[in-house]
Amino acid sequence: MLKLREVPTPSPAPAKQGLHLLISSRDAAALQHLQGICRRIPGLQVDTRLVSNGHTDPLYGLQHRPDFLLLRVSHLWREELAALLQRPAQERPPLLVCGPLEEREGIRLAMQAGARDFLPEPVAAEELLAALGRMVMEARASSGSGGKLVAVMNAKGGSGATLLACNLAHQLSAKGGSVLLLDLDLQFGSVAHYLDVHPAHSHVEVLQQIGEMDGVALRGFCSHFSPSLHVLGGRENELCLPQDVQIEQLEALLKLARSTYDWVVVDLPRQIDHLTGITLEQADRVYIVVQQSLSHLKDASRLARILRDELGVRGDNLQVVVNRYDKAAPISLRDIGTALRCNELQKLPNDFAVVSQSQNTGAPLDQYAPRAPITLALQDLSKDLLGKQAGAEQGLFKRAFSRFFGE
Repeated sequence: MLKLREVPTPSPAPAKQGLHLLISSRDAAALQHLQGICRRIPGLQVDTRLVSNGHTDPLYGLQHRPDFLLLRVSHLWREELAALLQRPAQERPPLLVCGPLEEREGIRLAMQAGARDFLPEPVAAEELLAALGRMVMEARASSGSGGKLVAVMNAKGGSGATLLACNLAHQLSAKGGSVLLLDLDLQFGSVAHYLDVHPAHSHVEVLQQIGEMDGVALRGFCSHFSPSLHVLGGRENELCLPQDVQIEQLEALLKLARSTYDWVVVDLPRQIDHLTGITLEQADRVYIVVQQSLSHLKDASRLARILRDELGVRGDNLQVVVNRYDKAAPISLRDIGTALRCNELQKLPNDFAVVSQSQNTGAPLDQYAPRAPITLALQDLSKDLLGKQAGAEQGLFKRAFSRFFGE
């Protein structure tokens, strides 16, 4: 695993305690298996409890209530769920249930106990991680980080990540959302040039003062492309090194930005360090931008593996965008999908002249060429993002209900 917090800083602050998951079961082997899966989620403290006494309440005797409870029920599932039901609702943490619960009564009891999802055995790692991911996102949203965080990164330099980030941010703002476009390329960021804004303040200034800021101050430090699209990046002739920024400063900025804006779109540099790592870990959606060449494909494969295996970005949260798509290219969509283990790829057509003029004039594609093929493709991509947001609340209980009740 990447050790994102082991970055030397001039005055290190104590590590922030992450969200706490308790896994409770009477089966030691099941506990070990579930723990191995859940530990893949970065920032989640995972503890286990092997129940071997006469108590059926999985929370019996705990001094501190966990943020989440994963209960692997046993043959005593009636008693275990009934024990949770005896607790006031405010004393029961968000609950996931798995185990040998093959009866309608068990499903009903689990729902009454407040279970968000039921995972039939054998538990699929992807489903468990997705369910936990939703609960983590809900917890973060309830703590004041309600805006959606979208990260965009090149698989190889020059693939088109900044193009995507700028136009995606503009289209989200045009559809009624308040958007912050954040350029985290501390040395060679070009977001301000793409949108022809001239920053009076830089992201470094904001990061250095973030502990004293509120949403009003953050908006004041940003450049305003429009009333609903604000830009925060570097200024010309200003040099900043990644080690000059502490991870706690960026975490505070992302939290404040998400509580201030509906969308935070981050243009990331092509590197994995403490800044890009924490952004990717927290992102609700990550776009990898790739082009159709063997070198792009190799780099994209390595990046996708790091995002999935090291940073825990999974499922629909990870999307691949093929820029300058050419149907006749030697590297096909099938090749890219197979190498990156991605079933659905987004495509942006090769419209070099339109894109070049848009960048040179500092006007987003929606304004410069609203009917161009690449503009329409980007509109479809933003609609897909908005649609996935609307459907993100559906849990696994619907599938579990279909399995047990035949609906």
